[in-house]
Amino acid sequence: MELKRDAKLIRIFIGDSDKDHSTPVYEKIVIEAKKAGLAGATVFKGIMGFGGTSRIHTSKILRLSEDLPLIIEIVDIQENIEHFLPTVNQIFEDSGCGGLITIETAEVIVYKANNK
Repeated sequence: MELKRDAKLIRIFIGDSDKDHSTPVYEKIVIEAKKAGLAGATVFKGIMGFGGTSRIHTSKILRLSEDLPLIIEIVDIQENIEHFLPTVNQIFEDSGCGGLITIETAEVIVYKANNK
């Protein structure tokens, strides 16, 4: 797959305890992104954060949290990202979780598969 220089980056902020039945929401989003043929997706786990509830979530030992912040980043062309957004919204609805979605312009320098 070739990815044009002008692309979009979607960031999806959720908690790691968000689930749709027994499946983590981040896993559903990444699998659906793969099914949709998007260029790539990565999930990052945060060590501290807060969201709409203003409740602090942290990985500090004395204050264990079961809901650390996660960020899912997906890069592709604008048309594909916009086509994928309803899927993310449906996953949010099905799971009853909250979240934040942002989109920004990304300049792709290299996009190439490992030849090994």
